[in-house]
Amino acid sequence: MQELSGYAIIILAAGNSSRLGEPKQLLKYQGTTLIRHITEAAIEAKCAAVIVVTGSNASLIKEELHSLSYHVVNNQNWEKGMASSIVTGVREVIKKHPNIAGAIFAVSDQPFVNVTLFNALIDKALEQKSGIVASEYDNTFGTPVLFSNKYFPALLTLSGAEGAKKLVKKFADDATSIPFPLGSIDIDTQEDYQKLLRNS
Repeated sequence: MQELSGYAIIILAAGNSSRLGEPKQLLKYQGTTLIRHITEAAIEAKCAAVIVVTGSNASLIKEELHSLSYHVVNNQNWEKGMASSIVTGVREVIKKHPNIAGAIFAVSDQPFVNVTLFNALIDKALEQKSGIVASEYDNTFGTPVLFSNKYFPALLTLSGAEGAKKLVKKFADDATSIPFPLGSIDIDTQEDYQKLLRNS
């Protein structure tokens, strides 16, 4: 049996940003786009693979990331909700990296996610031998969140608008967290985006 090796980072970037009115992945912040920022942070982290799950606006996102070393997979069912992108990402990881130790799920609209945070999630998983390590903000757990590969079957059962938080609660005994106060800042509306720009 081959030794399990490293963690993948799966960036969920398939949504059509209906509340924003334009692709949030391509919003500019501090000289780059949100999707390029998080993809570059993931590539820089000590992970084994970076997978970007696209859906709506797939060609625009691929164009934006054209020079980076990552793997893209298109979620044909992106309109069915977040869970379909999680399932697409997990299936791709299992197919391309069958010996992976686990995966971190991240979204493209948290502008303050960085390489330090990704590495902290991995370090915590290794130190604590935890199967789940979530980011903690606003008295809740959220993304980015790491799952060891033993949770891949459970992740594949998610459907509709369900996110991974459901599993963090279900398997709370095997979960730990790291503080990420800025995780509460995400971009869903033009108001959110303008506020981010004003405060930068």
